Amino acid sequence: MSQPVRIPADVDREDRIIGPLTARQLAILAVTGLMLYGAYTITRALVPLPVFLIFAIPVGATGTILALGQRDGISLDRLVLAALRQRMSPQHRVAAPEGIRPAPEWLANRVDTADGQPSRRNRSARAAVSPAPLRLPADAVTDTGVIDLGKDGLAVVAVASTVNFGLRTPAEQESLVACFGRYLHSLTAPVQVLVRAERLDLSGQIAELRDQAAGLPHPALEQAAREHAEYLDQLSRATDLLRRQILLVLREPVLPSTADGLGGASPLATLAAKRKAAKNASLVDDAARNAAETRLARRLGEAAELLSPAGITVVPLSAGQATAVLSAACNPDSLISPGADLAGSDEVITTAPDDSWDNTAFGQPVPDGDDLGDDWGHEPDNHNSERRFRP
Repeated sequence: MSQPVRIPADVDREDRIIGPLTARQLAILAVTGLMLYGAYTITRALVPLPVFLIFAIPVGATGTILALGQRDGISLDRLVLAALRQRMSPQHRVAAPEGIRPAPEWLANRVDTADGQPSRRNRSARAAVSPAPLRLPADAVTDTGVIDLGKDGLAVVAVASTVNFGLRTPAEQESLVACFGRYLHSLTAPVQVLVRAERLDLSGQIAELRDQAAGLPHPALEQAAREHAEYLDQLSRATDLLRRQILLVLREPVLPSTADGLGGASPLATLAAKRKAAKNASLVDDAARNAAETRLARRLGEAAELLSPAGITVVPLSAGQATAVLSAACNPDSLISPGADLAGSDEVITTAPDDSWDNTAFGQPVPDGDDLGDDWGHEPDNHNSERRFRP
């Protein structure tokens, strides 16, 4: 009988080559050591050893800290590279798909000759704030609510209801965990569960209570409605009301890819996959995108079927709702409701807005506004809004 093998819980962690050191850490330490040894070999005939150590010790300590240090689970060398990439990238980006046009001649001359005299500092300041095109990950939202990510594939956003786990019995809690575990074991592609929190505007409900209070059949009901409206008004003035929204985000590449082991693709396999995707980018046509959209619909149906025994309802968002969610994620301080009747990103508006939604997405009805259930519940939350999507 074969002996059981213990698999670590963190299957994505890097392999240890020598002791607790990974290949990346060994490479950083080896390069630092070779640089110091080469510098010592070149300068040992000219520079005394104590003087060389004064410069070598800080360099070695910096390399060791970069190789072994971590912050929030990320190595310091990756953080340094990210900081350099951010510093070297343009700091001012504008939405200009057609490209950045140069400033008019009269305006450029006015900026360069501020205070009536030419100024080199003014020209350098104008060059420092020169805008660059803003490249957004989402190119468009189709009529069925699918988000087109360009060369990165397609994505679909579905809203999921919530389950009160704390009030269930231990047996019911085990059943819920087992149901969610079956869904996780069925996954063959990445899935994102996004918990968003955004500002809640009660002005509409307060105005409706006050308008309809006079039409209630009994004076006691009218007084209760006015008192409740006053309470909501005081609550909105005293605190920042937030509401939670649970989103299930599924992504699918246009060209199907194969997985490489339990821990995902290796760095070499990832680089090879990127080169292959760039090479096959010209082969993507409408048929490939339709096939990817079909796979997304199948995966979404499987998610709804596997989570339904736990009492979780998964409903895909329509084009207007997906556009509203992307807009709200980009501007979380806006008081516009994510359920507002907004047009799609590429939809031409020819008529006045009405009160009806396009309640179809992937052939399923989509509730609107407050009918979305507990996921749109008016529940106070002190967490900041997630900003994973940028339309």
